[in-house]
Amino acid sequence: MRKGVPRGAFLRFLGTMICQFTWNGEAHQADLSQAIDLSLVLAGNGKDNPSAWYVDDPKMVPVRGEEFVGAVAEGGSVNFRNITFNPHGHGTHTECLGHITHDIHSVDACFRNIPSLMPCSLVTLTPQEIGGDRVLDEVLLDNVSVPLGEAVAIRTMPNGNDKRTRAWSNTNPPYFSAAFMNRLVQSNVKHLLVDLPSVDKEVDGGRLEAHHAFWRVPDHPRHGCTITELIHVPDSAPDGLYLLNLQVAPMDNDAAISRPVLHPLV
Repeated sequence: MRKGVPRGAFLRFLGTMICQFTWNGEAHQADLSQAIDLSLVLAGNGKDNPSAWYVDDPKMVPVRGEEFVGAVAEGGSVNFRNITFNPHGHGTHTECLGHITHDIHSVDACFRNIPSLMPCSLVTLTPQEIGGDRVLDEVLLDNVSVPLGEAVAIRTMPNGNDKRTRAWSNTNPPYFSAAFMNRLVQSNVKHLLVDLPSVDKEVDGGRLEAHHAFWRVPDHPRHGCTITELIHVPDSAPDGLYLLNLQVAPMDNDAAISRPVLHPLV
């Protein structure tokens, strides 16, 4: 069972869909009837779908038997399809430290101790040009005016709508420096959400420095901390504090498809 109250925050429901919470000693209210969905739809069979890491398109294929077809359009009684996809490569997903450890820790087990609602800071950053790469380095955090909560969602610029269906493989996307991650850890950020296919450089020789810095693997592993990748934040959502509902599919794997939802303050 997932917990409902993050450490350092007090939640109270005031009727209708207004939720009151205290964070950093200040009272806030969030409207749960207003939702900003940050997830990208998983689509198969040639439909527009974001992709990364050189994987084939997702597939959704009717199950077929001797006297059964799982497609109403083909005469079946129900639609009943097998779905083949990779959570890391086919859309919005949330991963735990099991992504980079010898033993595959389960993101499902991780979420049994993560609050269902938590304060989240939305921040917009423009990567710097460093050595021919576009890098999100710690210096960018010096100009962030939004207090960093236990959850931080980062919208990178430019923020074109093509991010929703972009093929990221072989494009050397922007990435985060280990120093940036160290700053987040020092600020007690436990849940990071980004609109990129990875927090690390696409081709880095397997070092995964940003992942290791965030999860402190192997020396001081941060169990219960997550990274969500391939979100999309609409331009209409201003930077600031929100209430986050991070919905993750119950999969016994290092990562699972997810639906992060931001609720604005009132």
